[in-house]
Amino acid sequence: MTIRKLVAPLHRCGCALSIDRRGSSVVEFALVLPLMLTMYFGSIEVTDAISADRQVTLVAGTVADIAAQYQSVTSGDVDNILAAASAVLAPFSDSNVQVTLSSVQIDANGNATVDWSVSHHGSQRTGTVTNAIPAALRVANTSVIWGEATYAYKPVMGWVVTGTVNLYNQIFMRPRLSQCVKYVGVSTLC
Repeated sequence: MTIRKLVAPLHRCGCALSIDRRGSSVVEFALVLPLMLTMYFGSIEVTDAISADRQVTLVAGTVADIAAQYQSVTSGDVDNILAAASAVLAPFSDSNVQVTLSSVQIDANGNATVDWSVSHHGSQRTGTVTNAIPAALRVANTSVIWGEATYAYKPVMGWVVTGTVNLYNQIFMRPRLSQCVKYVGVSTLC
């Protein structure tokens, strides 16, 4: 008899809770909230990474495009070109980017050799680069301007998962005003 008296109120309370729906939306929200926050912050990270990748493409294109418009460049011209690359990269940090600008000569046999190269936060290109130049651009007795940009992108929140992502792009352009772009004060093949 005493056990029934103790169990009966618990049974009534359990039945009442099973039909009460007042807190269900709070529980559902608590279950869905982590997924919603992950999707929201993940979309921010993806958008930022796409923007950084686009800026890297613009930097590579900018340095090659500007250099291809010269007949000859000086060290001051090259400094200005690399400064323009830093301006194009904004709002991303200049300290995480490596920009390389090279003039490549292609001989009568289609072999490509670096004529001159300059770099910002990176290493200059030297020697034979025949395999790095697309076959369609290896036209005998011509030259190309080669702009490269590498950016070490570190996500704000997702760096634990992905770590630093190296974004890279390159572009090749033909000199517009001459057969090749000379670097004043440097012994060149041009």
